[in-house]
Amino acid sequence: MLALLLVAVGGGLGAAARFVVDGEVRARHDGGFPWGTFVVNVSGSFLIGAFSTPFHTLTWYGVSPDVAHLVQFALTTGLCGGYTTFSTATVESVRLARSGRLRLALANTLGTLLVTVLAAAAGVAAGSLFV
Repeated sequence: MLALLLVAVGGGLGAAARFVVDGEVRARHDGGFPWGTFVVNVSGSFLIGAFSTPFHTLTWYGVSPDVAHLVQFALTTGLCGGYTTFSTATVESVRLARSGRLRLALANTLGTLLVTVLAAAAGVAAGSLFV
């Protein structure tokens, strides 16, 4: 029950952070490409990678494995899961395609997939520095 509560709170905080970051990016980059969602998904993928790596090291400092897993779930599944939004990225690609902007739709689809995977890998590498 505690894990569910922590994931729910993390998810709410992540969704609020997504709202703020997306809005700030959109305010600075008005155009055809959905930069707000792209930035959110790339930064969130990096954070998921970074957060997923070092949690077992908490046990080295006397933190129980159960607590370490709760923290990891709250940050990765909750916070980052609420923050990132692959479904919005796909809907934005469909809207771009339907409006005749096929190149932007393809760039959004393939760019999001490629860059988020690279960001997650970079996050894992960064998180590994703490292991």
